[in-house]
Amino acid sequence: MAGDEADLRVARNAGWTRIVLGFEGVVVRLLLLLLMLVVVVSVFDLGWLLYRDFVRSRESLLDPEEMFGLFGSFLLVLVGLELMSTLKAYLLRGVVQVEVVLEVALIAVAQKIIILDTSRVGPIVVFGVATLVLTLSIAFRLALSTQR
Repeated sequence: MAGDEADLRVARNAGWTRIVLGFEGVVVRLLLLLLMLVVVVSVFDLGWLLYRDFVRSRESLLDPEEMFGLFGSFLLVLVGLELMSTLKAYLLRGVVQVEVVLEVALIAVAQKIIILDTSRVGPIVVFGVATLVLTLSIAFRLALSTQR
């Protein structure tokens, strides 16, 4: 009798597990579609910024401030692509790859560093960002070394 109850509980849990996994699949697919839309819009926005800057007639094609903004936009597109890779890996394997998440974090921090105006922030912010980069780099290296 106790074995029958255990089998019934396992069957019920299997049904719920299928429902949850199906729901996760739908949500991840929807997130992928939305992220693809964001990446496409970001690429068009970046293209528009480049076109607008090149069409302007000035002595200097791009000033350093504009270049930092463009580099930040490029990295933002890369963050979107890396997030798509993370979602694809989750969809295909059912697991989140730690090294991909850390890679996305490193790219996002690099994007913030590029657009960071060090004349407007204090040394504690610069130290904090440096500590964050170091910590993420060590974690990324550890994730890669444990993967092999």
